[in-house]
Amino acid sequence: MKRVIRGLLALVLMVPLTITMAFLTAGSATAATLTRVTDFGTNPTNLGMYVYAPDSLAAKPALLVLVHYCGGSAGGIFNGNGHDYATAADRYGYVVVVPEATRDGHCFDVSTKAGLTRNGGSDSTGIMSMVGWARQHYNVDPGRIVVSGFSSGAMMTNVLAAEYPDVFAAGAAFSGVPAGCFATTDGSLWNSQCAGGNVVKSAQQWADQAHAMYPGYAGAYPRMQLWHGDQDTTLAYPNYGEEIKQWTALHGLNQTPAATDHPQSSWTRNRYGDTGTHATVEGIVVAGTGHTLPQAGMLAYAISFLGLDGGGSTGTRSGPVRSVAAGRCLDVPGRSTTQGTRLQLWDCNAGTNQTWTATAAGELTVYSGDTLRCLDAEGGGTSAGTAVIIWACHGGANQKWRSNADGTVTGTQSGLCLEVAAGSTANGTAVRLGTCGGRQNQKWTGPASAAR
Repeated sequence: MKRVIRGLLALVLMVPLTITMAFLTAGSATAATLTRVTDFGTNPTNLGMYVYAPDSLAAKPALLVLVHYCGGSAGGIFNGNGHDYATAADRYGYVVVVPEATRDGHCFDVSTKAGLTRNGGSDSTGIMSMVGWARQHYNVDPGRIVVSGFSSGAMMTNVLAAEYPDVFAAGAAFSGVPAGCFATTDGSLWNSQCAGGNVVKSAQQWADQAHAMYPGYAGAYPRMQLWHGDQDTTLAYPNYGEEIKQWTALHGLNQTPAATDHPQSSWTRNRYGDTGTHATVEGIVVAGTGHTLPQAGMLAYAISFLGLDGGGSTGTRSGPVRSVAAGRCLDVPGRSTTQGTRLQLWDCNAGTNQTWTATAAGELTVYSGDTLRCLDAEGGGTSAGTAVIIWACHGGANQKWRSNADGTVTGTQSGLCLEVAAGSTANGTAVRLGTCGGRQNQKWTGPASAAR
């Protein structure tokens, strides 16, 4: 029965794909192509990775993770009912990463304990390796990493946003279910109760389920756009209301829309929190439609919601990070790009090894492209005296920093302050974490003040 249901799910999703392909036959192909990537990092479930980087790539591009439906493939979604994302990438210069499930049925794991745990060792772990690879190769703006998916991919969109809220800025899920709704205990990837719309919880219970996927996280969650057909019986329409409960609760919002309108006659759009294009939570119900989303014109709304049509992160600043006490700059010794290199103070010289970028994701990065590195608390250390180093950017809590009004910079994970060791002002003095005390050797100027 499960195979039959999955087969039907794939069949109904092929309807918009077929329609789209009919229009594409007359279109012109771009020079850039969807390319397979191997050896991209930890990949416990043998996912395939495909990437599309347009010929006219932005200097600091956004990154879209596009996740296919059950029975689908990377090429199927990229060239089929997700193709508007591809053509928009040509227009706006962003990168598209397309994971491909290779297990029987080509569904993504949004059911097992491993799949529903941050870094748990299932599909989501492999997808995050893809994100890390893309960041290293394309100088991706860490404040503009987003995810979208259809059906099984929509379920994975919810899961990724719940497990990695510190990585993704926004998501757009077409015909999905709340994060955690598809959980099973017998190893199966199919939950008939959830698929049938029979799993009903309070908003707080759904929020708690998402919090359990990343225990201890107390930061902000991604903005979320949720689409559903009101005649959907494959992943039944009641799941839409449960998704709204989950994401409004995660953002501390009630379930009363701040605005309601009808972009098309059969659509009802509710916005929660902000009422503009980048609403905190946005839900669109499509009347008279089953499990056949997205349809023509819908991805244009998703592209705008996700911010893929923008020019870059307004929260990004670059330049030297200068010690107030020493008048010297945060420096990578010898202009090294080697992971694990410990940082020091040195005379300011405007070198690339002293040019730091504070991103909207709360990171401080140095260099770019394949050598992009993040300011990192060595070994994830949370004790005073922990060295600060450069490391490949991975979105971890030990790479997140927050500026304070007094000029100090605090490690989000440790709560400790970036400081010059022993209050020295000499060249070559180590920079480390220390117990915050508002001392002059803990105060900085420059891009660090843009870290959030």
